[in-house]
Amino acid sequence: MPNLLAMSFEGELAPCFDLTCLRPGGRLPDGWGIGYYPGGEPSATVLKEPAPPQGSIRSELVKAWEHLESSLLVLHIRTATWGSINDANTQPFSRSWGGRDWLFAHSGSLVDRIEVDPRSLFQPVGSTDTELILCELLRWMASEDLRSIGDIDPRVLRDWFDEMNEHGPLTSVLADGRDLVVYADRDREGDAFLWEVLPPYERLAFGDDDLEVDLTKRGVKSRKGVIVSSEELKVHAGAQPATWTRVPPGHLVVLRQGALRAMASPSTDRRRPSPSTPPTSSRPVRRPTHASIRRFQVVHRTAYHYATAVERSTHLLRLTPAHDRLQTLLHNEIDISVEGKQREYDDVFGNRARRVLLDTPFKELVIESRSQVELLDTDPLSFRPLRARSTIPLVWMPWQRQILQPFLLPPELAESELAELSEYAMSFVERNDYDLLDTLLDLNASIFQEYEYKQGATNLSTTAFDVYANRRGVCQDFTNLFICLTRLLGVPSRYVCGYIYTGPKHENQRQSEASHAWVQVYLPEIGWKGFDPTNGILTQTDHIRVAVGRNYVDATPTSGTIFVGGGAERLEVDVRVEPID
Repeated sequence: MPNLLAMSFEGELAPCFDLTCLRPGGRLPDGWGIGYYPGGEPSATVLKEPAPPQGSIRSELVKAWEHLESSLLVLHIRTATWGSINDANTQPFSRSWGGRDWLFAHSGSLVDRIEVDPRSLFQPVGSTDTELILCELLRWMASEDLRSIGDIDPRVLRDWFDEMNEHGPLTSVLADGRDLVVYADRDREGDAFLWEVLPPYERLAFGDDDLEVDLTKRGVKSRKGVIVSSEELKVHAGAQPATWTRVPPGHLVVLRQGALRAMASPSTDRRRPSPSTPPTSSRPVRRPTHASIRRFQVVHRTAYHYATAVERSTHLLRLTPAHDRLQTLLHNEIDISVEGKQREYDDVFGNRARRVLLDTPFKELVIESRSQVELLDTDPLSFRPLRARSTIPLVWMPWQRQILQPFLLPPELAESELAELSEYAMSFVERNDYDLLDTLLDLNASIFQEYEYKQGATNLSTTAFDVYANRRGVCQDFTNLFICLTRLLGVPSRYVCGYIYTGPKHENQRQSEASHAWVQVYLPEIGWKGFDPTNGILTQTDHIRVAVGRNYVDATPTSGTIFVGGGAERLEVDVRVEPID
């Protein structure tokens, strides 16, 4: 059976824990306990039972109780070495400090018993070495005025565990309601394994002969997470395969909201602090560097073919690139193969639109737009060193909110779907300490890293929730999801339709067959800034803006209505973007 099991997930999950060791004929442990943080609060709840009998009522509670829901959980199954078998000696242990409850569990037994200063604020209740370690850890933190895991340099915390490791095996987990710390014993006297779980999954259940854990029994949530175990547990049939990674001896890992935040490794020189680097599987936030001004020529050709002649139709074109301080329109012309009445105007979003009425019958209609643009958005984060830190939630003046209201309303979805998407969005906020820009960068990078770009997997009726649940789509789908999540956080965002340059040696290779789609987010005192979740980047001098709106319908390049004739339709779209020397 696993001695130690912990989880960190995006948002809250309600797992089902089945202690099969308590069934008739099973190996009875000396005790078990589970700690978690209900409602995302820093207050912990601990359920524990020493010397559990077969058919334990408490074990049936954690198996069936749907209120056992949290993004952070710590489970310990005890084999006693020190101390009597009672509640006071059953892990995980909990103590309060710095306005939050701390959970601590330890896989192993110290060889040399440590002593706690009798003047310390933190005194053990039981007699186990694990509780002594927790009390000594909190005493040290209080002396340094450290009130959360986020306040501690991972290198410093690793070195503290390393010193404590002098006394014996010390594979441990520590939680403060937001972060989860895993330390692997430097002498391999107790292992720690990590399994990064990535959705989508219909079923997620794992365990061994003594424990079964089902994360989907009470409903499937498309959440990313990291599972920590002292043993490599087996995945049950129908679930995604598990890839367990051993935490290297003497290393310390910090997890938050289902993501690896940092890893601190041992120092080769004991006089110097150990190095701390993000783990290889973490999601790097791609910050742009300064780009040079660029010029492009764009040819956008759309051809409609009909089985029978169209006798009367109207068409709305948004094919003229934007002209403003970050993008200069040098030239634009639009040719239509069928003669008709045309009228240009600026729509309510400021897009240059053209309305076309065709009374001449046709079976083929070709619309070709030729443009030359100069892109000036060379450094979209140039404001960052000068700005005051913006945090979520944003506060708008009443007239600002009235103007931004169309870009603050999420799409109309079922209340249950919006609630789950809201919880998913908040996991990014909590992971980034409520910082606005860091949250947006993390969201942008996560969609790029974790969602599959797959043409044909979605259509125009695919919702943001469908994309979230299935983790696949195209640029339009990723844009819709990004917009939905940011609006649920109270951050104004709008849909952008345009083009992206993807030369043969360019790193941004993913785009739609025709125009490209991305997001613009309105940042306080900054203005509209572009985020491209399809490629995990911010827009600079490779993205050519054409139209913006609340959604795809407001910004689509071509649309129309056929009043008479037409029949079956075949559409051909070709876009070419070439640099101008």
